Amino acid sequence: MGSTEPGAAPASAGGTMRAVVQDRYGPPDRLRLAQVDRPTISDEEVLVRVQAAGVDRGTWHVVTGRPYLMRVLGFGFRGPKNPVMGLDVSGTVEAVGAGVTRFSPGDEVFGISRGSFAEYAAAREDKLARRPADCTPLQAAVLPVSGGTALQALHDAGRGEAGQRVLVLGASGGVGSYAVQLAKAAGAEVTGVCSTSKVDLVRSLGADEVLDYTRDDVTDGTRRYDLVLVIGGNRSIPKLRRALAPKGTLVIVGGEEGGRWTGGFGRSLRAPLLSPFVGQRLTMLVAKERAADCERLAELVQAGKVTPAIDRTFPLEQAADAVRYVEAGKARGKVAVTI
Repeated sequence: MGSTEPGAAPASAGGTMRAVVQDRYGPPDRLRLAQVDRPTISDEEVLVRVQAAGVDRGTWHVVTGRPYLMRVLGFGFRGPKNPVMGLDVSGTVEAVGAGVTRFSPGDEVFGISRGSFAEYAAAREDKLARRPADCTPLQAAVLPVSGGTALQALHDAGRGEAGQRVLVLGASGGVGSYAVQLAKAAGAEVTGVCSTSKVDLVRSLGADEVLDYTRDDVTDGTRRYDLVLVIGGNRSIPKLRRALAPKGTLVIVGGEEGGRWTGGFGRSLRAPLLSPFVGQRLTMLVAKERAADCERLAELVQAGKVTPAIDRTFPLEQAADAVRYVEAGKARGKVAVTI
C-alpha cells in the first residue's frame, strides 16, 4: 500500500477490490458485483477498509435516478457519476491523505463515504467520526445518513425542545426509528405513526403513544402537536396542518407522493412557500453530511439513549436485494450490507 504514516500522501489506489457497481440508472437488477480498482484518495480523504454499509432510501433514488430532478442537480444524466453504490460506512482506516490530521491507520471509524458497497471506500475527513466502543461496526454503519437526518430534522429544522408534543410520521423506518429515540432523549412526549406490523417496534423505541395509520387518522383534527416530523406517507400539507398546534412546526423530511420529475420533493418545496401566509411554521429539510452529527450520535449511543434498530443484513453480493427490501417498505428500522 505504500506509506501509511499520518500526514503522508498514501499510494492507496494500488490493487483491486470487490464492489457493487451500476453503469446506468434503472431497477436494482442493474446492480452487479465487479472487480474494480481501489479508490484513490485526495489529501483531505481517508481510505476505509469497509466492514459494513448502511442502506437507506436515498440509495434507491440513486440507483433508479428518480426523481429526475436529481439528474438535473448533478447526480449524472444517464447513470450515477460514481458507479460504486453506498454512502453509510463503518470500518477501519487503511490509509490517510497528506492533509488528514484527525485519523491514523488502524482507527475504527464510521460516517459517510463515496461508494461503501465495496471492500474499500474513500471518505472526506470531515464526514467521519470515531466509532464508539459500545457500538458494533454493524450498528455504526446504519447511523450516519438516517441518524444524521433525524437529528437535523428534530433540532435544526424543527427546533425541538423538552416538553413538546412531537409526532413522527413514518416512525418505523430508518430515519423515523432514530427520530423517536432522539425526541425522547430531548425530553419530548412522542407519538409515532406506523403500520400494524410495526407497532411493537415503535413502542420498543420509547414512543409514549403509537398509532396504526390503518386504523387511526392522525390528521382528523382531534390531536394537536407542537412539532410534526413527516418522514413517510403522502398526506397533503392541508391535512398535515390539522395535526399541528396553532403555533406548531411542520418539518417535511420525505415522502412517497409526486411524479417522476420531483417525487415527494414537490410537497417539500410547497411547505416553506406557504409558511409566511399561515400561523404555523412549515418547513423542509435538506440534510447535510457532517462529522459533528456522527459524533453527537456516537455520544448518544454511548449514553444508552439511542440504539440502532437493525432489521436485516445482506452480504455484499446481495446488495440489490437489500435495496429492494428497503424500497418495498418492509424494513423495521435499518438494513445493512456486510462486507
